[in-house]
Formats: sequence, structure tokens, C-alpha cells
Amino acid sequence: MKLLKAGILAVLAATVFMAPAVRAGETLDAVKARGYLQVGVNGALFGFGMPDEKGVWRGLDVDTARAVAAGIFGDPEKVKFVTLTTQTRFTALQSKEIDILCRNATRTLTRETELGLNFVAVNYYDGQGFLIPKKLGVKSAKELGGASVCVLPGTTTEQNVADFFRANKLTMKPVVIEQNTELNQAFFAGRCDVLTSDASQLAGIRAVAQNPADYELLPEIISKEPLAPVVRHGDEQWRDIVDFCVLAMIAAEDMGITSRNVEEMLKSDDPNIKRFLGVTAGNGKALGLDEKFAYNIVKLVGNYGEVFERNVGTNTKLAIKRGLNAQWKDGGLMYAPPFK
Repeated sequence: MKLLKAGILAVLAATVFMAPAVRAGETLDAVKARGYLQVGVNGALFGFGMPDEKGVWRGLDVDTARAVAAGIFGDPEKVKFVTLTTQTRFTALQSKEIDILCRNATRTLTRETELGLNFVAVNYYDGQGFLIPKKLGVKSAKELGGASVCVLPGTTTEQNVADFFRANKLTMKPVVIEQNTELNQAFFAGRCDVLTSDASQLAGIRAVAQNPADYELLPEIISKEPLAPVVRHGDEQWRDIVDFCVLAMIAAEDMGITSRNVEEMLKSDDPNIKRFLGVTAGNGKALGLDEKFAYNIVKLVGNYGEVFERNVGTNTKLAIKRGLNAQWKDGGLMYAPPFK
């Protein structure tokens, strides 16, 4: 009996450790045949996703999409950006109008289950806050009883603000407008006392105000908003590709690999760096990508720290500190699993 059990265990062990053959999924096939990625973005959020004055797309979400393109094609510019509202973003993904949604979307249980979506690695840890005109004279969100509040429909923001006012026994007058641009204009025109959204979005909105110094963020953060790129259920290979392209930026920063030193890092004797950069083969094949996919991401787009600082960091108009978006060893939540 012991010999029989040992034999069964040996067969099970062999089954577990036999890697299945990598086969290109439906989404990767479609993307390669088309020759570019179709990515849903905000389109009007400074620092995360909007064209600059020359029409060039900029932002942390934009660069995240470019990282995926670099991983697949070796070219970060093989992306078509599709502007979507909060109301259309998930349906556009479900209907295959886009391959990836990279539009400051919060991962939630019902979005993953009822909407049939998969969120990949978080590219920005956020929380909901409140933006007010300084002339309102309010120092805390708990002083906002009776205020009119501008909010986007169909978002976690809408539910969170209602819960906050209810929990603190305050009344509010919601001003619900679907389009980001129109909502922001309504706030700056004085149609509402308060604008509520993710704190990063509020910082971006204030940065492009006519007089940014006239507005301030209140100290309260009333929710957890892990923002991440999104793909459809049903194509696990595609999910893995998008997930590990995002994680490649995070892992590169953790290992000290930057766009400036990545060529030199190819000569490293560190087995982890050699695997990561594709000098030692295996990772690319496992994903159905070129072995140098991570090298291409870092070389052509940058590591996570570079992308963060370029778009939203302390030297930009947003002046956002790393905080929760720092590496795990620096007190943040950015942490990538081993690339092996």
C-alpha cells in the first residue's frame, strides 16, 4: 500500500511540475494581427491620461499602456488611445472595443465578478478626497454638512461620498455629471461647493485650474482605491501578459534597473537580473513574448519610479509624493513577485 501511495504521489508531483505548452490566446493573436494595442484611457486627467499641447499623450496610465506595447512589440508607440467616460469604460472592454482599460479604475469585488473583468497589478494606490475653493473656509470634510457635491456617476466615488455623509450624519446635495470635463467646469464655475474623486485626480484637476492656489485638498481620505489596468475574463494568457508588463516596471525599480543603466545591467552576474532582462531565457517563452520583453519595457518606457516621477512626482505640477506608491522596502505597497 505504501508503494502504491508513493507511486500516486510521484505521478501527481510530475503532473504539477509539468509546465503546459504556451499557446497564444485570442487577444494576443488579435493584437499582433492588428499591429497595435487599443487602450481605453481618461483623456482629460492631467498626470494620468491626456494629450499635451502638442497632442502627445502623457500620463502614468498612458505610460503603463506603452509598457505593455513595448513588452509585446518592442515599440511603446504601437498604441491607439481611446477616450472613455466612467459610464462607457467597462462596456467598451466587454465589447472588445479595447484590449485593455487603463483609466484610473478601482478594483472591486463586483467589477471582477458581475462585470466579468480581471484587474492586474495595481499601478497607483489612491484614496478618495475632497477639493474645495479656499474661500469656502472649511478645514475638514466633517464641516461639509449641506454642501453641494460634484461627483461622477457609476463610480465607487459616488457610493463612497454618500456613505461618508451618511456615517457622519451630514446632508449633501449631489451634482451628478457624466463627463469629466463638464464636471470639472461645473465645479470651477461654482455650481457645487465640493468636488470629490480620487485624490490623484483632484490633484490633476487642480493643477490645470486657472488659479490652482485658490483651491485646496481637505485632509480626509475616505476610501481605499487600488487603481489598476483591466482586461476581460476568459483569456488567462492575456491577463498574465498585461500583469507582468506592469510588474516589470515595479520589479526593475526594486532591482535598481533604470532606462539609463539597463544596457550595463545586461552584463550583470546576478541570476535574478539575468532572468529578468532575458539574458537567461525562460520568462518570455512562458508568456508567449520575446525573451527581452522586460528589457524593452525598461529601456523604452522606464521603471515604475521613473514613470511616477515623470508624470505625477514632486517635480511636476501635481507634486505628489510616493507615499503608498513607494517600493515595499521604502514603506510603500509596490511589490513585485519573482520573475522566474
